[in-house]
Amino acid sequence: MTNSTGGEKGFLFKRFGTMIDCSRNAVMNVNSIKKWIDLTADLGYNLLSLYMEDTYEVEGEPYFGYLRGRYSKQELKEIDLYAKKKGMEVVPSIQTLAHLNQIFRWPKYRPYNDVDDILLVGKSEVYELIDRCFKTIDECFTSKTVNIGMDEAFMLGRGKYYNLNGDTQRLEVFLSHLKKVAKLGEKYGFKMLIWSDMLASRSDDKKLVESIKSQLPKNVELIYWDYYSTEKENYDKKIKLNKEFSPNAWFAGGLWSWTGFAPHNVFSIKATEVALKSCIENGVSDVFLTLWGDNGGECSRFALLPALFYASEIAKGNDESLIKQKFEQKYGIPFDGFLSVDMQVSAYDGEERTCNPDKYILYNDCFSGIMDSAIWDESQKEYETCAENLSKFIGDSNFGYVFKTLHALSLAIAEKSLLGIQTREAYKKGDLEKLRALINNYDLTIKKVEDFHKEYKKQWMTENKPHGFIVQDVRIGGVIMRLKTCKETLIDYLLGKIERIEELEEDLLDCADKEVEVKKAVTFARWDEMTSVCKF
Repeated sequence: MTNSTGGEKGFLFKRFGTMIDCSRNAVMNVNSIKKWIDLTADLGYNLLSLYMEDTYEVEGEPYFGYLRGRYSKQELKEIDLYAKKKGMEVVPSIQTLAHLNQIFRWPKYRPYNDVDDILLVGKSEVYELIDRCFKTIDECFTSKTVNIGMDEAFMLGRGKYYNLNGDTQRLEVFLSHLKKVAKLGEKYGFKMLIWSDMLASRSDDKKLVESIKSQLPKNVELIYWDYYSTEKENYDKKIKLNKEFSPNAWFAGGLWSWTGFAPHNVFSIKATEVALKSCIENGVSDVFLTLWGDNGGECSRFALLPALFYASEIAKGNDESLIKQKFEQKYGIPFDGFLSVDMQVSAYDGEERTCNPDKYILYNDCFSGIMDSAIWDESQKEYETCAENLSKFIGDSNFGYVFKTLHALSLAIAEKSLLGIQTREAYKKGDLEKLRALINNYDLTIKKVEDFHKEYKKQWMTENKPHGFIVQDVRIGGVIMRLKTCKETLIDYLLGKIERIEELEEDLLDCADKEVEVKKAVTFARWDEMTSVCKF
């Protein structure tokens, strides 16, 4: 890896950075954070945001982030100092309203809970907790900019708050809480950021806009976030709306790391390119790109290198035609070759969009077959091709372990994808010979999944603290045990020990209810709620 960007332009933004999700199961370890700082600083990024819901030490709060791999104060100071030496600002991103479901498992924090994952605003103990959180932030970070969250609290005031105070307008409750938190922040000299979705969605009412704007604390700015749109006109419109509330509004885009084990570089590039061009034209000076870890934090952040690199070139206004060439010169891997980590198959239908067959095929049960209707005939061959493409780069000294993990996953999915479909078909036809032959396929699939687990464990322990891997052990281990159970059940059936296999007797329904195109439906379906082995 080279250390020079010689002759290139500087960023067209005051701040341009990334945000690492350190709360959705995967808490990136300090060594990996330093590697990420080196990588992004080398590309000219000057900001890193650590998204921490409860995964940081708070004095007097032993259950805050308990058993979750939280960062100690010393670790946070170490990260901040390391980044500072690289010319990078670390902006902590915490939560002071919602997205705190993890702490509410503990009896200590249940009195602090309104409903869902939302704090009981107005309660004095809540503000004492927030103040202690601010104390850690002030002690550990050089930057005086803090993202305090405040997003997606859609049920605010509808739980205990309602019982205590009666029916109150959500906006009124929100603004009252924001003012109290902002006042706490004043004590530490913080400039605070909040995600704008609880406010900026109201921009159609001009009188309401002015009312909200007049009530926003002076030390608060908004962050407009959008990870989904590929239309520049949409960004243009939303940036202008957010600026009505907050003239210095920030923008947060997305490098898609949160739908499964594989990233979505191709879609990330398409969405980020138009978003950044809109930010440049509309005078947004502070921009960062998020790498979330929804539902397990499975994906390696380093797998988003192509999108990370591409975004840095766009943000500098560099010649787009040279991006691929410069990438290969810098990292020794062809740009399109690195994109093999996306594991794109025909389920994408040639579109640049997000789709996660790498996850739903792995967890799809061979007997219940809930996602069978979303698996296509050529899936095995296509994932064998994915494995072949990934195998070319497993020897890379910097990122080879990422390719090796996804190579093992591709082989496991290739073997497993049609196994349940073939089992049901043979059973329905009464083809005992075919069922006998499939026993070997079950053995091979089990071995492939075990091989994937082995490589994935290496990747996880390289990049993250070990705590969250319990979820991966349970999920992937559940797949292995279920495959063994299905195999044993088939053997019992073939030996005449059981007369029928109940799950295979049922006729399967389309997972999309046949009202939506199946391949597109599984892109957005909450498949984790449909597949019990994944529900944690």
